[in-house]
Amino acid sequence: MQFSFSDEQEQFRTGLRRFLNEKSPPSEIRRLMATDTGYDRDAWKQLNTSLGLTAVQIPEAYGGQGFGFVELAIVLEEMGRALLCAPYFSTAVLAANAILNAGTEDQKQALLPGIAAGDIVATLAFTEDNGRWDSSGVALTAAEQGGGHRLNGVKSFVLDGHTADLIIVLARSPGSAGDEGLSFFIVDGKAQGLERRLLKSVDQTRKLARLTFDSVPAELLGEAGAAAAPLARTLDQAAVCLANEMVGGAEHMRQSALDYVMMRMQFGRPIASFQAVKHKCADMLVEVELAKSAAYYAAEAAAEEDAELPAIASLAKACASDAFIQTAKETIQLHGGIGFTWDNDTHLWFKRAKSSEVFLGTPVYHRELLMQRWNV
Repeated sequence: MQFSFSDEQEQFRTGLRRFLNEKSPPSEIRRLMATDTGYDRDAWKQLNTSLGLTAVQIPEAYGGQGFGFVELAIVLEEMGRALLCAPYFSTAVLAANAILNAGTEDQKQALLPGIAAGDIVATLAFTEDNGRWDSSGVALTAAEQGGGHRLNGVKSFVLDGHTADLIIVLARSPGSAGDEGLSFFIVDGKAQGLERRLLKSVDQTRKLARLTFDSVPAELLGEAGAAAAPLARTLDQAAVCLANEMVGGAEHMRQSALDYVMMRMQFGRPIASFQAVKHKCADMLVEVELAKSAAYYAAEAAAEEDAELPAIASLAKACASDAFIQTAKETIQLHGGIGFTWDNDTHLWFKRAKSSEVFLGTPVYHRELLMQRWNV
């Protein structure tokens, strides 16, 4: 496996970081998180027309750029660093990969070009009120009716579900259980019988919604009753992407803490010169660098379709979650009293760290998966 980035990848990162620093300053983050939509449609369009970011990992045959998960991981790391408010994860990671993993060739040709162009905001609805991140928690049913399917039930904690134009829904056939009878369905965001409600959450930069399906018409995505394997693959890929997003946020926190302690004076000297502060900064550096190693390794494993990806994805998610939340805590402490105030921007990344810690499964959940998948 490759353990370093190429010159082209580093140049891509540099240009992307410059763009995101300009488009996602803290003032813009605060403005967008206060809105119900959570993002700016014009800025979203510019993001995709200027850099084509939603097209990065989509194959060229479907209107994408044809890069791999390493490039996608770079995008997400820089978005995590900038705390970009946009439906990128839901569209380019969850929905696009679900279509790639489960859809037929005709469905890929029909759905992916719009996502690649940034014209369609999409998401994946698979979690329900029980908060389970695996297929055993699926209760929403899909019944055949009039040559099509009708969905009945509830999906919750759906990322950008209240604004998505296209929703990929995981449902099961009536009477089925476990991994049996699971299928993906395509639902229009404005479909009759679909009720969408924005949920209140700690992290206002990442919008979650609750969707209620009352005999909602849906089109089958891929093969009926065969969604278990594509779902598992999609969630592993999403865990890898989320791990890289989290290390970007953790690196931002670490750097902001270092900048502050180098500037903050006490007893006529920077507090960075005190041994206790030095130790905290060193510990944060070790935590973040270890998490980066796990996240980068997982991205390369996803790009190479490594057979051990399920275990590696869980390892990366657990490691990055711990590093992000710990770094955010230490950053608040090192900022002193001002670190606990609303006016200080540290809490924005801290809340993202908390939401990311539980999104797609907690570190405890993924460590258990890691043990199962590697049969340790």
